[in-house]
Amino acid sequence: MEEVPRLVSEMTSMFKQRMADFERQQSNRAGAANDNTPVLSAEFIAFRSFIMQLLSVFQQQMSFMVQSMDDMQMRSRRKILLLHGVSESDAKEEDTRQVTRDRLKLDIKPSDIKRCHRMGRTSQKARPILLKLHDVDLRDNIWRGKTRCKGSGVTISEFLTKTRHSVFMAAREKFGVSQCWTREGIIFVLDSKGVRHRLIKLFISSFLIVFIIYAK
Repeated sequence: MEEVPRLVSEMTSMFKQRMADFERQQSNRAGAANDNTPVLSAEFIAFRSFIMQLLSVFQQQMSFMVQSMDDMQMRSRRKILLLHGVSESDAKEEDTRQVTRDRLKLDIKPSDIKRCHRMGRTSQKARPILLKLHDVDLRDNIWRGKTRCKGSGVTISEFLTKTRHSVFMAAREKFGVSQCWTREGIIFVLDSKGVRHRLIKLFISSFLIVFIIYAK
C-alpha cells in the first residue's frame, strides 16, 4: 500500500510532462492559419486544470487512506515488543519464551505470553524475538522497565510499521540516536535546543526522501 502514493506522484509528473509537450507543440503551430486554434487552446487549458485538480484530490485521498491503514496496523501491534541482541540457541527447538523471561528477568507467567518467536530467516546475526502479550498494561510495564537491559547487549523496541520505521531511522540520522525515541508507535525527537517534538505526519516521497512534519 505504501507504493500507491509513489505511483500517483509518478502519474502526476508524467501527465505534467505530456501536457507540457502538447502545449509546446501547439505553440509551435500558433503561427499557422487555423481558426480553431483559440478554441483548442481554451479547451486544452480547461482540460489540464480539471485533470490536475482530479489528481490532486486523488493524491490527498490516497495519502489519507495510507495514513489510516498505517494507524490501524500500528494499533494491531500495540501489545508487541521486539527484543534485539539475544543470541540464538543451536537447538532446533529454541524455547524463546523461556529465553525472553530469563534475559529480561521478567516475573511473568507463560500464560501471559500470547506469542513469542524469532523473526526472519536464519542468519549469522541473531534474529530479533517478537514478544506479544495478552495484556497491554504488562506490555507497557516491560517497555517502561527496558532501561534494566542497559549494558547487557539486549535492547527492546516497539514493532513499528515499515513507514514509521523508515521515518524513525531517518530521524535518528538527522537528530542523533539519543535524541529520538518512540512511545505507543509515536515518534518523538529533541531539537538542537532540547525542545521535544512529536511527529504528527509520516510519509515518504517517490524519491524515498523522508519528510518529517512535527509539532510541540
